[in-house]
Amino acid sequence: MSGDARDFLNIKMQAVIKFFFLQGKALKKIHTILKETLGEHAPSYATIKNWVAQFKRDFSICDVPCPAWP
Repeated sequence: MSGDARDFLNIKMQAVIKFFFLQGKALKKIHTILKETLGEHAPSYATIKNWVAQFKRDFSICDVPCPAWP
């Protein structure tokens, strides 16, 4: 799988996790739902925890482009 496809899948997974987060679901519940649905392809609990922490700081699921170097 190419890097672009992997990045796109990451963004989609982050969107799903953000949806559950905005519904007020707990981390363990989000992980359980994804594990039941995706099996071995589900992100780890640590990954979900990191993304939820990021959502609490910033609601964007896409990387913000950095300004170009001079």
